[in-house]
Amino acid sequence: MPKHGKKFRNALEGTDLLERFSIEDAVGKSLGAALAKFDETVDVAIRLGVDPKYSDQMVRGAVTLPNGLGKTVRVAVFCKGEKQAEAREAGADIVGAEDLVAEVKAGNLNFDAAVATPDVMALVGQIGRLLGPRGLMPNAKTGSVTFDVTKAVSELKAGRVDFKVDKAGVLHAPLGKASFGTEKILGNLKALLDTVNRLKPSSAKGTYMVSMTISTTMGPGFKVDMTQVKKFLEG
Repeated sequence: MPKHGKKFRNALEGTDLLERFSIEDAVGKSLGAALAKFDETVDVAIRLGVDPKYSDQMVRGAVTLPNGLGKTVRVAVFCKGEKQAEAREAGADIVGAEDLVAEVKAGNLNFDAAVATPDVMALVGQIGRLLGPRGLMPNAKTGSVTFDVTKAVSELKAGRVDFKVDKAGVLHAPLGKASFGTEKILGNLKALLDTVNRLKPSSAKGTYMVSMTISTTMGPGFKVDMTQVKKFLEG
């Protein structure tokens, strides 16, 4: 019995998955292999030359993709007083403080991203074990713990992506939908790579971006020729 379906095998016909491609070709081939009946998400996985077990080599940040993510993002804002009206005006879907914390404790996590003002972080800390594993815990390093809730909500709605290198030193991030086409995906990827480059830890030695693979939700991964990344960023 084959490991992959017929569409997957047909998409790979004549392609060597061990081959390294230019970023443009890797994106193009990935989009060409997106054969699912739904609009697949394009993802990138970047292996970094860092050791995340050391705090000074942890790479974590956020970037607002110029072409968005192609999906509706439901944003929850934990705040009090006049900030609640500001959050609603900015487009937040759910706003609250103690009441919102109680909702989350009851298992109602019907949002995709969360923002919190610094004065309610003690409250939000009560549900950290529920938000953290889902990537929903507000964090100052990604701009989601702030009194400027208007900016935070607007960026999330526009397609802000929070990223964090995992224990294996790999950073995963979405780049948008396959229907975006090559140009928009490349624009989003460039914005992400620029940001990741700026966050290079001073303690990281050797090659920073070691390898990169681009794929769609149901498609195969296409490896990038890392010698061409600098040229892509400068182009």
